[in-house]
Amino acid sequence: MNDLLQLEKSHLWHPFTPMQAWCDEAHEPLMLVSGKGCMLTDQHGREYLDGNSSIWTNIHGHSHPTIQAAIHAQLERVAHTSFLGFTHEPAIRLGKQLVDLLPDSALTRVFYSDNGSTAIESAMRMALQFWKQNGHPGRDTILAFERAYHGDTLGAASVGGIPIFKGSGNDFGYRVQRVPCLEALDHLTKEQTSRLAAVIVEPLVQGSAGMRMWPHGILAALSAWCRERDIFLILDEVMTGFGRTGTMFACQQEDVVPDFLCLAKGLTGGCLPLAATMTTERVFEGFLGTGRAFYYGHSYTANQLGCAAALGSLQVFREERVMEALPAKIQLMAGLLTSLRDLPAVIDIRQCGLIAGIEITPGSPNEQRGVKICLAARKHGLLTRPVEDTLVLMPPLSVTDSEMQRMVHALRLGIEEVC
Repeated sequence: MNDLLQLEKSHLWHPFTPMQAWCDEAHEPLMLVSGKGCMLTDQHGREYLDGNSSIWTNIHGHSHPTIQAAIHAQLERVAHTSFLGFTHEPAIRLGKQLVDLLPDSALTRVFYSDNGSTAIESAMRMALQFWKQNGHPGRDTILAFERAYHGDTLGAASVGGIPIFKGSGNDFGYRVQRVPCLEALDHLTKEQTSRLAAVIVEPLVQGSAGMRMWPHGILAALSAWCRERDIFLILDEVMTGFGRTGTMFACQQEDVVPDFLCLAKGLTGGCLPLAATMTTERVFEGFLGTGRAFYYGHSYTANQLGCAAALGSLQVFREERVMEALPAKIQLMAGLLTSLRDLPAVIDIRQCGLIAGIEITPGSPNEQRGVKICLAARKHGLLTRPVEDTLVLMPPLSVTDSEMQRMVHALRLGIEEVC
């Protein structure tokens, strides 16, 4: 095992990770070797509760037999074939089931890609190309919100509003009009509004901003604003999709149907990379005709194993009646989180469905209190990551009452130890 970890430090580079400290000789990286339900096991046999669903992806717990069976059955036939000029049954069936999750809506077309960023890229490129080849080439701007996060590929990062995720700065990507809030839309000039191709937003919750909640009604009001001006609405449900907020999709809580719905993370139950961008017949028809094809895609678009995993995940939703069990779990989480308010270091608790952010008082700039609390909670059997000084708790939807209680208790112990 020591030899393996030495190879790790000699050859690998991790995302969002200060590598000097990681590669320090005294540091022993945590190696996760197996998982079952909400539990993960490390190289020493120690068990941990998965408190952030393996970076917000896992829905039904690890090693779910239904999803595993779907993957195994597909693997016996073929693992992957190109989707460029070919098709296959898992993609077709998955597309139909995704459309059926939004009955009677205008979202009838499904474009597959690999991850959340590429789902966003697909939507924005579709929107911009649609207007360019349908009589409105001046619509070349995407409106995005401050503190937004939409992924790390170049186009997705350009509409993000958190400087640390931009790397080389803001001088790349799409033409962006950035606003702080819905009210700011009223202060746009006529020229600024006329150039908008689309508005992009994370519905209900801004995740990487520290689980910041939008006020109720904002999404419906934004949708109405876009409809009045015939501006496309792109909803980034990469994090909020598939039950996280208490409904299958966050937009359903305000009866909003966007022009583009971007899905990833939980699409496969957190088992394999796959993304989908859902859109309307209007957008689709805008790409029909000679020279109008959508020239964007990836080698593993509509990967058959990924589609099989997604079909297995949707089967779990149906057979285990996952959505029916959520209200009680959401209520339990709310009660448990309220018990943390007596800690002096806790200054705010934000929750939407089974998504929660516990904001703590910041220490000195280099103190990294959030990181230290999560490391302390690890000693009590909880794995999660902070967003700066906000502790994230986002368990799989399959979490049990006792597991939820243990997660919150581990956070309490971590906060008490550090603060």
